[in-house]
Amino acid sequence: MDDAQIGSIDVAQGKALTAVRFKPSKSLRSDIESSKAFDTDALSQAFEKLSEEKLLLKEALYVMDAQNRHSRKRIKMIVPVPVPESALLEFSAQILAELIRSDIEVDFVGTRNGAYILDSFYEATLADAFCLDMGSRAETEGYAAVCVNSMSDSGVSALGARLSIPVVGPGQASFLLAAALGKRFSVITMWQRWDWIYEKLARETGLQHALASIRNIDTRPDAQELLSGKEDFVFEKLEHACRIAIDQDGADTLILGSTTMHQSHSYLKDRLEVPILNPGLVAFKLCETLLDLGLMHSRKAYPAPQRFDDDLFRLVPPRFP
Repeated sequence: MDDAQIGSIDVAQGKALTAVRFKPSKSLRSDIESSKAFDTDALSQAFEKLSEEKLLLKEALYVMDAQNRHSRKRIKMIVPVPVPESALLEFSAQILAELIRSDIEVDFVGTRNGAYILDSFYEATLADAFCLDMGSRAETEGYAAVCVNSMSDSGVSALGARLSIPVVGPGQASFLLAAALGKRFSVITMWQRWDWIYEKLARETGLQHALASIRNIDTRPDAQELLSGKEDFVFEKLEHACRIAIDQDGADTLILGSTTMHQSHSYLKDRLEVPILNPGLVAFKLCETLLDLGLMHSRKAYPAPQRFDDDLFRLVPPRFP
């Protein structure tokens, strides 16, 4: 739009229809200034022209907004246990607003039902099933990628077979990145009952030799409140566990053992001399990279099923209606 021909708008990139400031065109400003002698007809014509320009600009804004929405890529972020809306806000806080590009949109969702705290292989199977249920329709819902927001990588393999868009889990992504950043890494986690997750990841990624240790602080995790209200004592315990992993176990890189621990990341990062990975953020950024490069999982490794039933779990009532 040429300012000499039509009024202009000031809008922040990617924020169409918000904070809009209208600036009349040069010709219209000239008409208004020339009517200072209270020429009623000239002033009336100027304001009629102003209304026309505003209407054209309003239409242009809607076109811009539609284009932005069309070009924006949506990522479905699945928490592998059912949680209330307030807990989803806690989970979404792990990805700072300044780290989300204007062309990316992230939706955090919990599963319909299933696991509670992933403390066993029994709960792992429930989480796999209900993550598959939550993610299997993502492609038809318009999502460009799916990310399971748990070190358990619940349902990732099944979703990789079902979908033709990138599917990422923080567990595998964090283990592989840690191996790239150093020679030996340790997982710092909340309790011993999650050890099976990291042992399984080490086997699946072939990184048993690089896993220096799994250190826990013997504190039951909370899938709804996360670490809120526990910062005073949990953060120090986590720092102590990190120090043992570095000084005694020989770790040169650390991984937080759960996305529920993300609130401790900044505290630990500022106090440690080695990299410490925030797994949810690692997985999110890997999703972005795969989308930018036009890559997804190999169909040879994850062949699509000949038959599928995406509505199999629809009759299961949600834990949080």
